[in-house]
Amino acid sequence: MDSALGLLIALIAITAALWCGSRWFVRSSSKYRGSRIVTCPETKKPAIVEVDSLHASLTSTVGLPDIRLEECSRWPIKEQCGQECLVDLDVEPERCLVSGVLMRWYRDKNCVFCKKAFPELHWIDHRPALLSPEGKLLGWNGVNLDQLRNGLEDYSPVCWDCNIAQRFRLDHPDLVVFRPWRNGISGVADGSSAARHPNA
Repeated sequence: MDSALGLLIALIAITAALWCGSRWFVRSSSKYRGSRIVTCPETKKPAIVEVDSLHASLTSTVGLPDIRLEECSRWPIKEQCGQECLVDLDVEPERCLVSGVLMRWYRDKNCVFCKKAFPELHWIDHRPALLSPEGKLLGWNGVNLDQLRNGLEDYSPVCWDCNIAQRFRLDHPDLVVFRPWRNGISGVADGSSAARHPNA
């Protein structure tokens, strides 16, 4: 009798959890579903896009949702774009949209210092950085929607390892010996000049 009652309670709990989960999923996915008109950063003309609502909803269960496009009127010709047009969508807070665009911005790029290609990026650990035209290292928190709208053509990608090495060199210049001849590079990244290689 006790085992039957326990089984009944477990079934009720599972049913309730599934019902609540399905309602949450429907509400979450409907937030991203539907066609939207955006301004393509490349052509400066309207384009019709659709957000991958399933992916956004599923990733939101473990943290910040990963917002990416599922369809675009300029695809398949421009399917490998950085999807900077996401910044025009009113679907998530600014920080989430910035992170989503940056994750794709590093695609097919190499670190400006070590020249290594970027592996698949993740939300939490070992985020790469950017190098501004003025030679300033920027984390993802230092990039805003206006910068993305204006394009990042003048910015350079910096891998996590080189970002750490450069910041250490800037914070502790007395502990680092700079040997530019290793890579035929001169100068240092000091915020006022173009950034150079982090090898000491």
